[in-house]
Amino acid sequence: MGDEATAPGDKPEELKPEDWAGEMGLKWLANLSLFEQMIAPIGEALLARADYQDGTTVIDLGCGGGATTLAIADAVAPSGNVMGLDISPDLIAAAQERADNSGAGNIAFTCADAATVQLADAPYDRLFSRFGSMFFDDPVSAFRNLHGLLREGGRIDLAVWGPPRDNLWMMEMMGVVRNHVEIPPAVPRAPGPFAFEDLDYLGEILAGSGFTNVDVASYEALQPVGGIGATPEKAVEFAFASMAVGRALADKGAAVIEAASKELADLFAKYHIAGEGVMMKGKVWMVSATA
Repeated sequence: MGDEATAPGDKPEELKPEDWAGEMGLKWLANLSLFEQMIAPIGEALLARADYQDGTTVIDLGCGGGATTLAIADAVAPSGNVMGLDISPDLIAAAQERADNSGAGNIAFTCADAATVQLADAPYDRLFSRFGSMFFDDPVSAFRNLHGLLREGGRIDLAVWGPPRDNLWMMEMMGVVRNHVEIPPAVPRAPGPFAFEDLDYLGEILAGSGFTNVDVASYEALQPVGGIGATPEKAVEFAFASMAVGRALADKGAAVIEAASKELADLFAKYHIAGEGVMMKGKVWMVSATA
């Protein structure tokens, strides 16, 4: 089937960096409920690990549609507050509307690049990020800036994806794509979902930006691809509409897309559990450190 996608001598298809300020932010927003269903338990586990108390001030880095921001606001109420920070103006607008509808009075949002942003009410006590910290072009510089937004002794809590081999939801999907289009191997430590799979690398970044007392816990669970209760076909629609699978195959023609869709549906059928959805293994590093 790979011959349908690439003729002899064709160069491998390179996936462009994810544009979270534009295209990827819009895709996340368009599929917000399904993404949140897929990763909500991870956010809950990270919140439990952070153990926020009344009066704490928190930055929610990469807040997306605001679900974690709302949860943090509830945890630090009534006297604490949370700043949701995201580079996507579309997601920030949706998060603000969500917060307004909730009636929570201890939430604010800022649309900015966390690598350079300065917040007028800094320093904060804590920083939280569920999958919002892995996309910096210069991570040491970015984390040094984040360090400056925290009070001395403040703490960060990050959720980042573990190695691809332990995240079947991504590895097996991309395996299907590679049957139809040639894609070069991922560049280790490059910005992207798996930038921090190597904990030694993440440790170097944190140390180089002034953080200490790094502590890591492993979190493993099944991810409902395409949302809770999704059929294999619905999970394929989700993957093509919102993930790297769709970007890699977008311009390869109807025949290639149809063949890849069928193969992906067959893959998802192997992991489908009635009433639960397409449940595929995921592994996350939960990382804390002190400013």
